[in-house]
Amino acid sequence: MNEENADGTNGCGKVRTGTQNEAALLALMEKTGYNMVQENGQRKFGGPPPGWEGPPPPRGCEVFVGKIPRDMYEDELVPVFERAGKIYEFRLMMEFSGENRGYAFVMYTTKEEAQLAIRILNNYEIRPGKFIGVCVSLDNCRLFIGAIPKEKKKEEILDEMKKVTEGVVDVIVYPSATDKTKNRGFAFVEYESHRAAAMARRKLIPGTFQLWGHTIQVDWADPEKEVDEETMQRVKVLYVRNLMISTTEETIKAEFNKFKPGAVERVKKLRDYAFVHFFNREDAVAAMSVMNGKCIDGASIEVTLAKPVNKENTWRQHLNGQISPNSENLLVYANKEESHSKALGKPPTLPTRLNGQHSPSPPEIERCTYPFFPGTKLTPISMYSLKSNHFNSAVMHLDYYCNKNNWAPPEYYLYSTTSQDGKVLLVYKIVIPAIANGSQSYFMPDKLCTTLEDAKELAAQFTLLHLDQSRRTTSSKLIINFPETWLLYNFLSFCFSINTY
Repeated sequence: MNEENADGTNGCGKVRTGTQNEAALLALMEKTGYNMVQENGQRKFGGPPPGWEGPPPPRGCEVFVGKIPRDMYEDELVPVFERAGKIYEFRLMMEFSGENRGYAFVMYTTKEEAQLAIRILNNYEIRPGKFIGVCVSLDNCRLFIGAIPKEKKKEEILDEMKKVTEGVVDVIVYPSATDKTKNRGFAFVEYESHRAAAMARRKLIPGTFQLWGHTIQVDWADPEKEVDEETMQRVKVLYVRNLMISTTEETIKAEFNKFKPGAVERVKKLRDYAFVHFFNREDAVAAMSVMNGKCIDGASIEVTLAKPVNKENTWRQHLNGQISPNSENLLVYANKEESHSKALGKPPTLPTRLNGQHSPSPPEIERCTYPFFPGTKLTPISMYSLKSNHFNSAVMHLDYYCNKNNWAPPEYYLYSTTSQDGKVLLVYKIVIPAIANGSQSYFMPDKLCTTLEDAKELAAQFTLLHLDQSRRTTSSKLIINFPETWLLYNFLSFCFSINTY
């Protein structure tokens, strides 16, 4: 094990020398029997642990840890994470100076242990006033490939991707909502490992690579939100994909009621997919087995259990594009077939909200409400006296942050252009007067929207992300009072984005 000779501090604030750090880590290795090596900017503890036989743990066993104090090392961190279960491997990201980079990955031997770590250690006070963030780590093995000729079949796309990249396992292609003989202009390519996917992305990303004479679009597929097994055991809603647009909710209900009359409570259809609610879970599971692959109005349907959405993270998931394709969250919108959805396994009828393609009908938003009793005393307050978790939009967050920093409110300037098919596309430019004279005079996203609400929300989100990046990198004395939850969100997004090859 190579240990840097950088100074560190322990939990009591006393400076630890490099020799003391090395002694503490050696003592940890001797106590646990784990090996430790440092390579490629990270230090690996275990992987495998002593006496391990067989393959590594499956996907879903690793958690991401953020906001680790920079002078904290494995001798302090490992005992904390061992509380949730047996550690297969602990990877602490390291700086050249010897400090850690503020984040780590912990792989447990089972998924249950990883879920327990998230439950008991997320927002854990690792040192006085220092709280870590723990969430599931998604080892992305899937790429989004756009601008594919719509007449190409799955087999043709699979063969072509195997010719130009290595490690291809599968290709996911969705049929057009209006013409089932064609694809939707994009596909998802599954690779055998994250490294294989990363190497393929590196080869294809420059924009000069062509398939069938077309310049393709390549990016990471947005990872699907994991749902714990205990929650999935309570689900009694089915997600039905690949329906004909003309198929009605009444037809779907009648078809799913055939195996047991009266089992279906209600059906919610959006474009070419639907959610079928059952009164009992047992009936839902039985119907899934019977109906998967069946034809309704000439279309072969796919049926799976719907995945619930954690409502606390809905806003963050929309900003990050991580809404599950089979989650009945009515904040998702039907999209035009031509838009390029990147979500993992997500049909283009389920884009993120900020893609700017709304359904013609207004969304149904679930709200947490409480009864308002007569005589209840109300106190007038300012929105700026609230905490950030009272806001569920980037526009409100941006206004809140500007006020907290004693800045003038953000100024929004609207611009438009026309798409090739004649649609009016919108984008906002945001000026923060307090910093307009600096190097960043305005903020404008690189995507256009079809509605004012989406354009404004996207511009605010873009501005918030760049303000936080500026806060971390600038040498000026500018202080932005971002709440810890928002900083964690950005930090996690940043770390996931750099965890590639």
